[in-house]
Amino acid sequence: MADIFDLGKKGEDLAADYLRKKGYRILKRNWRSGRNEVDIIADNNEYIVFVEVKTRSEDFLVDPASAVTKEKQRILVYLADSYIKWFNVSKECRFDVISVVMKENDFEIDHIENAFYPTLR
Repeated sequence: MADIFDLGKKGEDLAADYLRKKGYRILKRNWRSGRNEVDIIADNNEYIVFVEVKTRSEDFLVDPASAVTKEKQRILVYLADSYIKWFNVSKECRFDVISVVMKENDFEIDHIENAFYPTLR
């Protein structure tokens, strides 16, 4: 189990570094409201961006981003609403997914901006 946790933590670290290099300011990591958590909350000067990071090893057959189910999207929208109210945020928000695929001595990042839009259901 520690290996899975370590893989996820490494992926989140790589995703945060990637966002910083793209000019994002990391506001929070692993921010919680109740039992739920958002991996990264960042500001890109235009939006407050709520980022779900999915990390997999190279031999995993399914695209990591496909693990962001409708239920996970609903949770992220709830978390964004909580964060916006708690910190009195006036910027628009956006929901991104970053997939990190770990390889033998390297990694691959896929950043999906506007990965989904909040719905009323």
